[in-house]
Amino acid sequence: MMPQSTETLTTPPTGAANAQWHNCLTFRLHGEEYGIDLLCVREIRTYEKPNWIAGAPGFIPGVLNMRGEIVPIVDLRLRFGLAAEFGATTVTVVVSVAERTVGLVVDSVSDVVELAPEDIKAAPNFHGAVDARFVTRLGLIRQAEHERMLILLDIERFLATLATDPVADRPILPNPSIGLPS
Repeated sequence: MMPQSTETLTTPPTGAANAQWHNCLTFRLHGEEYGIDLLCVREIRTYEKPNWIAGAPGFIPGVLNMRGEIVPIVDLRLRFGLAAEFGATTVTVVVSVAERTVGLVVDSVSDVVELAPEDIKAAPNFHGAVDARFVTRLGLIRQAEHERMLILLDIERFLATLATDPVADRPILPNPSIGLPS
């Protein structure tokens, strides 16, 4: 169980210079719901197998030619240490940040949600148990009597580390079957 935080977001998350996190595209990875700034999303595509590139890290299955632009594909499930299972809902979310375009493979896209500033909370301190560089905040979505939590990713920071991370082939988050230390 994660510690609770009551800090409300008053400024945009690091790396999202012009984004106010009002609108997020939500998607699922192994049952957990994540969100990214909608302004970074260029398109959502049905999953198609990319062309393999020798020597690429294991979480980059290859590249796709998208209307003449060669776009690297990152399987977020593999990058986060999760199993990659392909189904009818598996899609590629194409994002563009700072003139860099990447396709992100996810289990499914949920919807677009609008988050009020009071619904965006600081992420808990994981004390080194997970590499949380890209988990910027947590978003709460209230619908009728139910509440959902979104893990908000700083996609700009994520993309910046793809080329510079010295341990890029290592998953960012631990395998869920291992569990987190208490």
